[in-house]
Amino acid sequence: MTAPLFLLAPGALDGVGPGAEVVLTGAEARHAGASMRLETGEAVLVADGAGARARGTVVSAAADEVRVRVEESTPEPAPAPRLVLVQALSKGDRDLMAVQAATELGVDAVVPWEAERSIVRWKGAKADRAHRKWEDTVRAAAKQARRGRVPEVRAAVSGARVAELARTPAHDGGARLVLVLHEAAEQGLSAVSEAELAGASEVLLVVGPEGGVSEAELAAAVDAGARPVLLGPHVLRASTAGPAALAVLQHRLGRW
Repeated sequence: MTAPLFLLAPGALDGVGPGAEVVLTGAEARHAGASMRLETGEAVLVADGAGARARGTVVSAAADEVRVRVEESTPEPAPAPRLVLVQALSKGDRDLMAVQAATELGVDAVVPWEAERSIVRWKGAKADRAHRKWEDTVRAAAKQARRGRVPEVRAAVSGARVAELARTPAHDGGARLVLVLHEAAEQGLSAVSEAELAGASEVLLVVGPEGGVSEAELAAAVDAGARPVLLGPHVLRASTAGPAALAVLQHRLGRW
């Protein structure tokens, strides 16, 4: 079985080479030392969530502190293009299910979308709690998948303002390719060319709620440069459409 992965603070592995020790504290130490009951000599993986990753061995383990001796650095390069899931808020935690699966499948960032037809709404303090829940879900899924990079949970967008994502450049200033999964689209996801994928800094997949993307939202997105695409012959749940599309793109990009 693959060694478990534990997350350190960003930058904690900077300049750390074989023979050096790193220390797990707080929740990560409790998980490793108390819940998993790791013992001296067991193999573990550690990462800072930003691409620095290492393989090591437990030197000592307690409920409040676990010390790990680094044996090999195994950095995880930043992917290009970045894959971003714009996931509509959905009832029954289907949005969280989508985010969890997308993280395991290699998504690089997620954007909560309060679509016009979303039954779930983020208001006031509830919005802050819900955003943290998405972050916790992404973090746990990244650990489960042994990822060295934890996907970013970006600020939420609402209604037709999702179109602004197609108008603005990617976070690194590069181009964005925005694909709206829609059952009435005339072209399939497979129609997106290799050149289009390679020329984008970010590829955004927009997934609507149970009631679908509204006509106004779709029109605004298309006017802003987004492209409707059909994923397949069947209508998928809000929890499965995004992860399914991500799997297709990971294969198209040669990562799988």
